[in-house]
Amino acid sequence: MKNWDQLLENYMRVCDSRGLSEAVILGRRRELERWGNWLKRQRPKPRVEGIDSELILEYIRGRTVCHSKASVCGVMSHLRCMGEYLVNEGVWSQNPLRWIQSPKIDSRHLLPRRIEKAHLAKLIEEAANIKQPYFRSLMLTTLIVLYGTGMRRGELERLTLLDWNSLDATLRIDSRKVNLQRVVPVPSSVAAAIESYLPQRQNRLIELGIHEEPALFVAKKGKKLSGEQLSLSVHRLAKKAGIPLVTIHQFRHTCASDLLDEGLGLHEVQKYLGHAFIVTTLRYTQVADPMREQAVTLHPINAILNELSFEHTEMRAANE
Repeated sequence: MKNWDQLLENYMRVCDSRGLSEAVILGRRRELERWGNWLKRQRPKPRVEGIDSELILEYIRGRTVCHSKASVCGVMSHLRCMGEYLVNEGVWSQNPLRWIQSPKIDSRHLLPRRIEKAHLAKLIEEAANIKQPYFRSLMLTTLIVLYGTGMRRGELERLTLLDWNSLDATLRIDSRKVNLQRVVPVPSSVAAAIESYLPQRQNRLIELGIHEEPALFVAKKGKKLSGEQLSLSVHRLAKKAGIPLVTIHQFRHTCASDLLDEGLGLHEVQKYLGHAFIVTTLRYTQVADPMREQAVTLHPINAILNELSFEHTEMRAANE
């Protein structure tokens, strides 16, 4: 296993050159480091060139115990990509992971999970009850921005002061997942929340003696608010509010679904959320579709049952 670490570093440089997002690269590195450490613990230690399908399957079985099918597919995807790189480098003559089938996932089970309006209200109310003034302002604003814009966690984490245009009430969002930037107008309530937060942010930095910090959202210690810190804070708020666990990405699902519920078109929602393909936006029509709800209200069954109900009422009145 002497060459594994060097091969991994070379592969990570290849991934970086392909423009993959930081989150994807970090997840891939973590999984491959875990695989490499597992290989190094085997006795006798296998050579990279000698890794075969049986050894790979042994790792996958142990690695994915009690994990969902989606998690298993993710692990296998990272390993399969590394295998292709090893083949291209001439380390492997073939990639065994090409013929190891991933578990089949029913796409119908992957419907976006939105946050119920009552739960969202409780979460915001819990944030408003935070005693520490700056942290209260920070959490209220981030929750409002997440729901109001539907941005991804990484996109919010990368926001800087220069990305906020108070004159036009727009945010410039850097989406590394799809390698593009977009400028989105924000609702008046979101703009008001950001404007209310900015003085609190400035006062906090002055208190800490920090003269310059480009990040729009900064943690209590004056450093850029990380995605991990935000997720942990939201989880704690959800627990205090007594509602089901809320993930940051659910705000995005909720924003998309609610916009469709309000009658906004698919293309508009696609542009607002920064989806590269309309197919991604189409998923939300399975949980939010005002036209479908209208069709249900117009269904002939309603008129038929109403008439039957009227006739039965007339008959009962006549008999009495």
